[in-house]
Amino acid sequence: MTKQSEIWTIGSILKWTEQYFNDKGVESSRLDAEVLLSRVLGKERIYLYVHFDQPLQQMELGRFREMIKQRVKRIPVAYILGEKEFMGMDFSVSPAVLIPRPDTEILVENVIERLKELGNVHIVDIGTGSGAIAVSILANCLNVSGVAVDISSEALAVAKSNAIRHGVDMRLEFVKSDVYDSLSAGQFDAIISNPPYIPEKDIAGLEPEVKCEPYGALAGGKDGLDFYRRLIQEGIKFLKPNGFMAFEVGIYQAEDVADIGRETGAFNHFEIIKDYGNIDRVVIMKKQE
Repeated sequence: MTKQSEIWTIGSILKWTEQYFNDKGVESSRLDAEVLLSRVLGKERIYLYVHFDQPLQQMELGRFREMIKQRVKRIPVAYILGEKEFMGMDFSVSPAVLIPRPDTEILVENVIERLKELGNVHIVDIGTGSGAIAVSILANCLNVSGVAVDISSEALAVAKSNAIRHGVDMRLEFVKSDVYDSLSAGQFDAIISNPPYIPEKDIAGLEPEVKCEPYGALAGGKDGLDFYRRLIQEGIKFLKPNGFMAFEVGIYQAEDVADIGRETGAFNHFEIIKDYGNIDRVVIMKKQE
């Protein structure tokens, strides 16, 4: 984008930015350009099409230019904007937390469906990050209280801000812990997690945007299953009888995760749920009485 006195309209700047992003290898170039410009203008994306010929002010161009610089460095749009939509709600995000993804909504929707059928219940979200899972569940289930756990103080600060933002902070406790280390046994009706599950050998091949996210929220050990072993084997004593565990899993991991649960002998019911791409994405296991 030149700094000359040329008049830039919404239409011309979008066209230029789309091409520039393409040249720099940025995927979803048009969408990213529209989302970023919408934020600069404080408008919905439809506004861009209705006002295609509207000239941009120098201050608006300056703000947009700074966003473009960040995006071509492959910084995710969510980090540039400082928020991401999840389950129809806006969540604050920062480089201290994993960016919530649509696949995780499959996990949350299935947990909500099960919890709504119960009385007052107490849950824990291990590795809460932005708090998207725990906050979404509590926002949709007034019968639920919970604990949001993370090893990162920075992540817990983001999660707490999101709990306050969505009015569930009075029902959600925040605990800094390495998985269960700081928790008391036998207190949860459900243990929920979207843990790190990418095998170490696959980390180097991730997209640059994904590599911007916290390494500890991505890497799941040699085979990607390290955290599932801890969550399941150590978690049995924290789960009440008839309680359940629900996990998001990576591609081809569902049966392996279910097998970890079967080997404990503590669970009598298993479900594997597919995502919208027909990939096994969620594993739920119910503890025996």
